[in-house]
Amino acid sequence: MEIHGYAFTLYILLIPFLLFIFLGLSGHRFKPLISGIVGSAGLLVSFALSLITAYRYFFTSLHGEDGYSAIIAMNSVWLRLTEKLHIDMGILLDPISVMMLIVITTVSLMVHIYSIGYMKGERGYERFFSFLSLFTFSMLGLVVATNIFQMYIFWELVGVSSYLLIGFYYQKPSAVAASKKAFIVTRFADLGFLIGILVLSYTTGTFDFKTLTDPAGPAVTHAGGATFLGLSIITWSLILVFMGGAGKSAMFPLHIWLPDAMEGPTPVSALIHAATMVVAGVYLVARLFPIYALAGIPALNVVAYVGGFTSLFAAVIACTQLDIKRVLAYSTMSQIGYMMLALGVSGYGGHEGLGFMASMFHLFTHAMFKALLFLCAGAVIHAVHSNYMNEMGGLRKFLPITHITFLIACLTIAGIPPFSGFFSKDEILAAAWHHNKVLFVVEYLVAGLTAFYMFRLYYSIFHGRQAHYHHTPHEAPYVMTIPLMFLAAASIFTGFIPFHNLVTSDGMHLETHIEWGIAIPSVLIAAAGIAVATVMYRKESTLPARMASTFRHLYTWSFHKFYIDEVYLFVTKKIIFRYISTPVAWFDRHVVDGTMNGIAWVIEFTSHRIKGFQSGQLQQYAIVFVSGAVLLILVFIYLLY
Repeated sequence: MEIHGYAFTLYILLIPFLLFIFLGLSGHRFKPLISGIVGSAGLLVSFALSLITAYRYFFTSLHGEDGYSAIIAMNSVWLRLTEKLHIDMGILLDPISVMMLIVITTVSLMVHIYSIGYMKGERGYERFFSFLSLFTFSMLGLVVATNIFQMYIFWELVGVSSYLLIGFYYQKPSAVAASKKAFIVTRFADLGFLIGILVLSYTTGTFDFKTLTDPAGPAVTHAGGATFLGLSIITWSLILVFMGGAGKSAMFPLHIWLPDAMEGPTPVSALIHAATMVVAGVYLVARLFPIYALAGIPALNVVAYVGGFTSLFAAVIACTQLDIKRVLAYSTMSQIGYMMLALGVSGYGGHEGLGFMASMFHLFTHAMFKALLFLCAGAVIHAVHSNYMNEMGGLRKFLPITHITFLIACLTIAGIPPFSGFFSKDEILAAAWHHNKVLFVVEYLVAGLTAFYMFRLYYSIFHGRQAHYHHTPHEAPYVMTIPLMFLAAASIFTGFIPFHNLVTSDGMHLETHIEWGIAIPSVLIAAAGIAVATVMYRKESTLPARMASTFRHLYTWSFHKFYIDEVYLFVTKKIIFRYISTPVAWFDRHVVDGTMNGIAWVIEFTSHRIKGFQSGQLQQYAIVFVSGAVLLILVFIYLLY
């Protein structure tokens, strides 16, 4: 086993894993509150170790002139397939993995603390915290993987964790259906990921990330090798790998599981579907980015256009939804589309790598403000016991802390300076402007739509006509509002982190500046979106209904999510089940089972016929023996003469 001075980072992963075992097996022995406190305390230790790791890596470690280099904190061979091809288990520290350690432990810690209050009194309280710990362990193992097969193992474990958490309310049919839907859809995507891994490793002879992403390594040198349909084998493998990332990150057309996943508890939505699991696809592309940029340019174009289309598609749908968690779910899809687009329009090294840095920067800021939005939504649901914005209104005087923190998050996601979303989104727009004007225009439009639907949500909840509530709403307890205030502060100040000096495509410092010619129109477009939402939703008005009537066809299609779910159901039930599954089932029943049953019948029939030879009667055996001997003698005589 190879061990480095950063071996203490193993405890960042080990603590959540031990919490999963302890709370899962022993949590019921204590008062429920103890499980929440123990789980939160353990995550606090992992969070502190992550901060120490980031400080040591970025500010105290000696890095060469080549910038921030990758460090193998520890590594051990697990399975040896050939002399060169083996699967290891280890911890890889580089700028993006260290950044993700901060993201995961920060959001997970806030969710753990928040859940102490939100899940109070719920059946399965201990089980919930056990599953949270399992997810955190799985996601941490994914981001520090030293090789792509180790990443795939934890990738699937993340899928199992999300299945358990989405279906936490297992007595609720819609939650069970949502968990199965998420699991099945992502399994289809992960099949592409697995095939891509096998093709990539077969071509390059390695699973190791450091070797794979070496600009002079085998992945780049094999890029001009064998081709299929005009694309190199490396490019095809990268497209297949991206298929897995698109499934996990809910990119079109593999996005259908994410809105339904809101059936899980709201803290689950904040942890899995806002800040960590859904960015795994972005992280996957970023992890293999040198290959995408140097050897798989067509694959990178696929990433860019899928991200751009998804960001616009999801933003349009978010403008018409009524369930506040589903609005945020589609918002997540749109923002992740931003990140994917940024990677797709990026080059490798120098200023060409602006898109990579912008994507990682937006991933970091988005984790803070989107987790804040979901937790604020949870506080609202906790107060009024409803998910639907048309059953809310006038809550700002009842929920002052939630109101202010939600407003901060809305301003941040809208890209209003000086909030963090402005800085990270501006870098994405700048990268798109320099590489693809069409996608740049698309993202300008998305910026306006984002501001509109977020302030539509804000005004519908906190302003307008006060709804009739069955009881007087009240602010959430401090155990829930403290994480809101922490994440609100993070949403404000993380934009000032010098990301261009910390996380870049080649590890080198990157000189950047605000391109005001791009930033100012972006802010004005966002302000226009806010203004339209203000006119339509700040006070009770018939304008939204009139607009929906005027554009009724577009509104209907958007409200029904462009009927993508119905298309999937049609293809599944009317085509796959009817014309593929039914004939296969008939063949299995009548041919496969019929053949086996026929063989069994022949054996049974034969056994009935010959069982008399084993009667146990000595006289019968003597007759058979003598008859056989006489027959053999006759045959022998015949052969002689």
